[in-house]
Amino acid sequence: MARPQTRSGSPQAGARPAWLPGLNGMRLVAATLVFTFHFAFQFPFHDKWAADTYMTLFHRTGPIGVGFFFVLSGFILTLIAKPGEPARRFWRRRAVKVVPNHVVAWLIAAILMVWLGVSIRWQSAVPNLFLIHSWFPSSDTFFSMDFVSWSLSAEVFFYACFPLFRRAVAAIQPERLWWWAAGLVAATWAIPFVAELLPAKPMYFTIPTYRVWFIQMAPPVRALEFVLGMVMARIVMTGKWIRLPLWAAMTLLFGGYLLASNIAEPWSFVAATSGPIALVVAAGATADIEGTWSPFRSRVFVRGGELSFAFYLLHWLVLNFGHVALGATKSWGTAEAVGLGLFAFALSWGLAWLLNRCVEEPLMRRFARPRAKSEPAAVLDTAEEQPIAPVAG
Repeated sequence: MARPQTRSGSPQAGARPAWLPGLNGMRLVAATLVFTFHFAFQFPFHDKWAADTYMTLFHRTGPIGVGFFFVLSGFILTLIAKPGEPARRFWRRRAVKVVPNHVVAWLIAAILMVWLGVSIRWQSAVPNLFLIHSWFPSSDTFFSMDFVSWSLSAEVFFYACFPLFRRAVAAIQPERLWWWAAGLVAATWAIPFVAELLPAKPMYFTIPTYRVWFIQMAPPVRALEFVLGMVMARIVMTGKWIRLPLWAAMTLLFGGYLLASNIAEPWSFVAATSGPIALVVAAGATADIEGTWSPFRSRVFVRGGELSFAFYLLHWLVLNFGHVALGATKSWGTAEAVGLGLFAFALSWGLAWLLNRCVEEPLMRRFARPRAKSEPAAVLDTAEEQPIAPVAG
């Protein structure tokens, strides 16, 4: 059985780097992509050419960013999975990671809505608070309160199912892993065809609400990407990786983005980029293990990755309610709009630092860390696989 490799690139049984910083650094990129997307849909540019140019460049970055988070989540959780760990311990760590930050963001959204005179629909706000809102095929519900929290609702489903997913993925024979990865990518291409069976009305912008919900928000559907990340992790862990360099995987992802920008909407949301994202994540992990080129290992990227969850939760509150405070329908000249966007970007990171420092890190230290001074290395329940060290999940 092929083994993970050391930073020198030579196989060595039991080789285990301290951690995989490049994977963490990718989170900063994913969060920034989501920000650029949501800034576009604030329609801040008064000049039509500037608005059209920005929209052309960034109108699909949001789905790519969220797809990155889903695939990366499955990949990392598979790497850090502990053999024989009770499911309740895993769920406790995930709850401590997700719930407090979400509740804070929910409360901030509620306060801002009351302050700015935006009505709160409690039939949507309550499901949002309990992170079940992405199960409802209504834009008033899945896009409620802190708009971006629909993805957390999907992640909660992934976490609930992870012990089952983990056993299923661990049972796949190594020589069949690539077939499973290809099948999961093919499934993302098939989903829009299934969505065509759903009602065509009401509409959400240019696509029927039920269909955009099924393709983008429905937790069981988005679980395809999470499981794809898990399968890619096992591909790396079992030595079945195809040695694709990170730069080549990133080139394929750029091609996927171009494809997403030029095909019909139902396929541009997830299908066009799910495969390339999975390749980038696996190539990035391999680059970390072997010490080859990666742009994501710098201190800025790694620290940004650590703050990315808090940034993701807060950036839309800054963009949306900041725009409402300045004038909900107001637009600006190109220089002013760019300046406001950069200010919102910086403010979002500053607030993310506060949320991370004051809520996320203290609670993770208190409730999510193992009590013992040392624990076994993180591996799947498979004796023939060597451990790859954990990344903050």
